Amino acid sequence: MEKRVKFDFEIYFSNGGNLKGEDFRLDIEGDSISDEELADYIVEDMRLLMVGEVKILRKVIFEEAHKRK
Repeated sequence: MEKRVKFDFEIYFSNGGNLKGEDFRLDIEGDSISDEELADYIVEDMRLLMVGEVKILRKVIFEEAHKRK
């Protein structure tokens, strides 16, 4: 079975403001993903600029079919 990760995040921008997400889900390869890899992935995937700090919260990895091709 394939793995997915469910997590909350907080992204703080260096020019002010922030973005928060709850129960965000992503497909992952393998059985785990580090907070740093996860932060890099969401920043790149969402094409965010001027990112300062990223916090990954309440991360849970579970089995579920991947949603992306």
